[in-house]
Amino acid sequence: MVHTAALSFAAAALLAALPVNAGLYSKSSPVIQIDGKNYDRLIAQSNYTSIVEFYAPWCGHCKNLQPAYEKAAKSLAGLAKVAAVDCDEESNKPFCGGFGVQGFPTLKIVKPGKTPGKPIVEDYQGARTAKGIVDAVIDKIPNLVKKVEDKTLESWLAETKEMPKAILFTDKGKTSALMKALAIDFKGSISVAQIRNTDKEKASLELFGVTECPTLVLLPGGKEAAEGIVYEGELKKDPMVAFLSQAATPNPDPAPAKIKLPKSKSAKKGSKSEASFKSASASQASKQGTDAAASATEEVLVEEATESPSPEVDTQKPIVIQDPAPPIGLLVSEEELRTECLGPRTGTCILALLPETPDEVASSAVGALSELAHKYKQHKRNVFPAYVVPASNTGYKAIKQALTLKDTEFIAVNGRRGWWRQIPSSEETLSAKDVTEEALESWIDAIRLGEGTKQRLPDGLIPDEVEAPEPTPEEEAKPVETITVEEVKVEETVAEEKAQPTQHEEL
Repeated sequence: MVHTAALSFAAAALLAALPVNAGLYSKSSPVIQIDGKNYDRLIAQSNYTSIVEFYAPWCGHCKNLQPAYEKAAKSLAGLAKVAAVDCDEESNKPFCGGFGVQGFPTLKIVKPGKTPGKPIVEDYQGARTAKGIVDAVIDKIPNLVKKVEDKTLESWLAETKEMPKAILFTDKGKTSALMKALAIDFKGSISVAQIRNTDKEKASLELFGVTECPTLVLLPGGKEAAEGIVYEGELKKDPMVAFLSQAATPNPDPAPAKIKLPKSKSAKKGSKSEASFKSASASQASKQGTDAAASATEEVLVEEATESPSPEVDTQKPIVIQDPAPPIGLLVSEEELRTECLGPRTGTCILALLPETPDEVASSAVGALSELAHKYKQHKRNVFPAYVVPASNTGYKAIKQALTLKDTEFIAVNGRRGWWRQIPSSEETLSAKDVTEEALESWIDAIRLGEGTKQRLPDGLIPDEVEAPEPTPEEEAKPVETITVEEVKVEETVAEEKAQPTQHEEL
């Protein structure tokens, strides 16, 4: 890592010898060229995992990395995206700064998050070699392939009967990067599964007439098992995509560009109708590296394929994705904050304290918390209410100062019992791995079960309860109407929750 503070003198000496705007990667390179304008469409909205290099053309370490980075791009073609941005370009400097880039080269892995368009960004700290990069990126590829057995095959086939399905019969227990990529290509249009060839799973192989592994079987929508189509080609990306395309069209990647149409004359005269948007195919950037991938010699670390040429498909079919979970509540005023969570009688709340400009970690965390709250609601489980507290809330600063918190924080607080807990962090500040859906669920379950240490709230953060005035003689003479109010608190449901194991969503 070369820090920018130590590069100013070297940069000045090298810039004179370089042509203007000279980047490290040519248009024919397998590395995708991105900038602040197309990052969202090419990377953030993609269903694929990406690795992005932030570099400067004059950086010696960047030049040393270039051959290995391009080699990794060839090996990952069709499996993940390998991109680079020239931070020396004036127009890219704000974009690079937004990612906290302080030295070159900086590598970040961008993987799809729970909320579409809100990916999880992680720093790459591995070896600066092609193999190290390939290993790390493949490890981050989402696994949408369902593992089934003889006893679960029937129920899996019964799910969404009209949706086409693809089953891989394999000797391997681990899902290969190639199968993960195929499942991503057909996300939402073909359900993909794999069955391991063992003595216990012979019934499944006999049902489909499979005699050797690996074998890929396609079940078009609504077809019975006996009508499955067996794939007889090579275990490579392009022909396998073409085979599955019999049943459904692959998702386009990158996402279609949005083009704003000019306003009509009536709109210019004061019409309140908004300008419409038109989708257009934009597959040129994703096609970089297709030809180079065909001649790659490095072993792609895929269990059932050594080469995976890029399967770019020029189509205008929209990406099929699930609707995001409803957002959690927002406490915009100090009065709302005290009423819901910081009052003398309030129960346990989960508070997401976000800065004025939320970073990638904050955005991903709020998305994960929304998904978790939505899942609890679907399963009809009692759960602590969760809220976002923006920096504009006047009570935001009071909480930060009283609890000495940093920019992005997630805390649990109980006003009635006067305690608070902070989500644990593996580093000085929260990172993406600290606020995944699984990490948040584990933290919340620990609170529900009374595990871990709670801290006392500082005096003054919870206002004292106002005592009612002494009744007058006339009021004492009036009959008193008794009203029984039963409060059901989350803490009182711990015993019930212990009897119900926490449900985790499977990939």
